[in-house]
Amino acid sequence: MPLSATPTMQRMNDDRIRFAQIMPSVDGGKYPAKRLQGEVVQISATIFRDGSDALGAAVRYHHEGDHEYHHVPLKNRGNDRWTGSFHLEKLGVYQFSIIAWSDAFATWQDLLNRKWNAGERDLGVEFQEGAALLRQLADRVPRGPARVPLMQAALLLGDPNHPIEESVLIGLNPVLAEISSDFPDPSQLVSTEEIYQIRIDPPRAGFAAWYELFPRSQSTVPGKHGTLRDVLRRLPELRDLGFDVLYFPPIHPIGLTNRKSKNNAPEANHDDVGSPWAIGNWQGGHDTIEPALGTLDDFRMLVGAVQAHGLEIALDLALNCSPDHPYVQLHPHWFKHRADGSIAFAENPPKKYQDVYPLDFDNDDWPVLWQEVHRIVIFWINQGVKIFRVDNPHTKPVGLWDWLINQVKRQHPEVIFLAEAFTKPAMMKELAKIGFDQSYTYFTWRNSKAELIEYLTELATTEMVEYFRPNFFANTPDILHAYLQKGGKPAFAIRLILAATLSPLYGIYSGFEFYENEPLHEGSEEYLNSEKYEIKQRPNDMPGSLRPLIKLLNQTRRAHPALQQLKNIHFHDIANYNILCYSKTTDDCSDRLICVINLDTQRVQEGIIELDLAELGLAADQAYYVHDLLTNQTWNWKGPKNYVRLDPQIAPAHLFVVRVSVFKDAVRGDAEPANESVTVRLDSTSTVDTDVELPVLTGNTAEKVG
Repeated sequence: MPLSATPTMQRMNDDRIRFAQIMPSVDGGKYPAKRLQGEVVQISATIFRDGSDALGAAVRYHHEGDHEYHHVPLKNRGNDRWTGSFHLEKLGVYQFSIIAWSDAFATWQDLLNRKWNAGERDLGVEFQEGAALLRQLADRVPRGPARVPLMQAALLLGDPNHPIEESVLIGLNPVLAEISSDFPDPSQLVSTEEIYQIRIDPPRAGFAAWYELFPRSQSTVPGKHGTLRDVLRRLPELRDLGFDVLYFPPIHPIGLTNRKSKNNAPEANHDDVGSPWAIGNWQGGHDTIEPALGTLDDFRMLVGAVQAHGLEIALDLALNCSPDHPYVQLHPHWFKHRADGSIAFAENPPKKYQDVYPLDFDNDDWPVLWQEVHRIVIFWINQGVKIFRVDNPHTKPVGLWDWLINQVKRQHPEVIFLAEAFTKPAMMKELAKIGFDQSYTYFTWRNSKAELIEYLTELATTEMVEYFRPNFFANTPDILHAYLQKGGKPAFAIRLILAATLSPLYGIYSGFEFYENEPLHEGSEEYLNSEKYEIKQRPNDMPGSLRPLIKLLNQTRRAHPALQQLKNIHFHDIANYNILCYSKTTDDCSDRLICVINLDTQRVQEGIIELDLAELGLAADQAYYVHDLLTNQTWNWKGPKNYVRLDPQIAPAHLFVVRVSVFKDAVRGDAEPANESVTVRLDSTSTVDTDVELPVLTGNTAEKVG
């Protein structure tokens, strides 16, 4: 746009032109909004002024690594709401501001048009004024073809003998209006005082499936400590299941002093491996690998192998120290000391962590401590790590993370940070605003229909959608919710389907696929025989495991763009409070999915869905069909009201793809995400049938398959 020829604004925040509700923005521009590389960002603003002068507007933007500014026109969509868009090609930060101006020629055109339509014919003065404005406009246009129609129009408008009807047609020519919009009067340009920012992250920051495992549990020999090389055998399986991120708890040396025994017992035996979060001993600290796991060369080899399988490793960044960590001897002032001179161990009454010394970020040497944290992160980036899951960031200064993430991303914009903060909403939101790319959530504790609707509505429809990327972990080594403890196999399938379809980001921790659900004791969310304190070896697979469902869901997520978004979720009515119904639809309605899920793990539930057809891009009387990806069955539906019945012991949910043209889609064969169908049954076995044909659809009849 020719506005690029005006790199500085002549006036800022002119009182005559006002700006409001500029999007995307977070806290009025205090923090960057977030987008993914390759997306097109929509810029919108309410722009108005006193009087009746016509306005022009544009968005002025540039990438932090560029010197050149670009301009994109904004169009008035009604009610003073202006919109425009541009493509986000690079990782890093884009900056933008909104420009507006009073467009004298557009104002003249509007007045001429209204006078002519009102029957006025004495317009000689108006034509003279228009000719003068066109000459001024021509002076702003660089020499070239664009000047020609301006000078010709000015000459004809200035001719008092030119036919009035032709002069009106010339004056109202839309081409002249476009040129006027492209070359505004620099003295009239007004810009927002605030410079807004958009941080652009890699696609995996917004869409990924995570799998968490402990490398020390990966040996095939019972009781033997696993190694990083043992993880290699899991990679083909995890790739085939469709995971994107392989997350490791800390892999550093573990302290001996106050080492924990099984089930968090305070006194360890000689063969206890301890908690990986009690980091550090005489062999090293946060930049060292536990020797029982292997060497740094082994780790680099594993990183390459993981990436070759299409995954990325996420490493735990836990700023904990065991009493044996080198920091305790080298920097004792980095820790909080009690009245008797001893260093205080971590505790969250009634829980005690005698094997962990928390770092004191309020010590006088905090700048050096901050630099050390930065050094550790850069060290692991240099080993090939691009994703960090940060342990309990809410217990450290927010300023540390603001500084650290910005420092790291200036050099490495491809790096992703996940905040593991189960804390108060204000703190969770603040951590996301200052730079964390993803966030743990309250999803684990949202199990009822009302809770899920309320929580997803907040995440997907409020300002949170601009900065908070929720990662829905169905379980973690610390959290075994009562829903999973008491709900049996259906509970695991239900929570998996919810996590994978509600959020573009989700994860599971090892054992979820095998329905591990035994708590430490009644009322506890801790696992009995927790892997945090012992090696836990699992079978390669077992009959009836959740792996086929996991694979199908991950295939479906990749095949359907609608599931790769958060803000497109829409809840549909159904009177049964045990059944949740929601849809996800792309803007052009080319991809439409409906999930209907029974939240009751024990009983069959049924009801009538009342679909919001407009949300699905369907007419009230339009026939359509829904193909269930979970059971490989198809139904013909018409209208908003449709009956569903869900048995949690067999298939607790429908995941429907919505299609309209039966014949067309049957010929294309695109009713499913891949040439593979999965029939998921929880009553006996789950199987992957790679040769099952797609539904045979003829006329208005859909034959059920599977």
